[in-house]
Amino acid sequence: MGKIILRQMQVDQTGTIVSVKAFGELGRRLRDMGLVPGKKIKVQGRAPLYDPVSVRIMEFTLTLRNNEADLIEVEV
Repeated sequence: MGKIILRQMQVDQTGTIVSVKAFGELGRRLRDMGLVPGKKIKVQGRAPLYDPVSVRIMEFTLTLRNNEADLIEVEV
């Protein structure tokens, strides 16, 4: 389909991480959590006000704030 940011993905939509546009401490933290290019990711759910977003990656569930999800580009 195309590349979008993680924040734009719908619940139950899957994709592959293309890039993580975070640097410094935040970039390291996201990579340490497994958010690296080539990994499959699925949006599991969202909070009532759409922040944070819950994603499934590498057999575990991770919750990200929208400002963090904006830094992750996904191929859907």
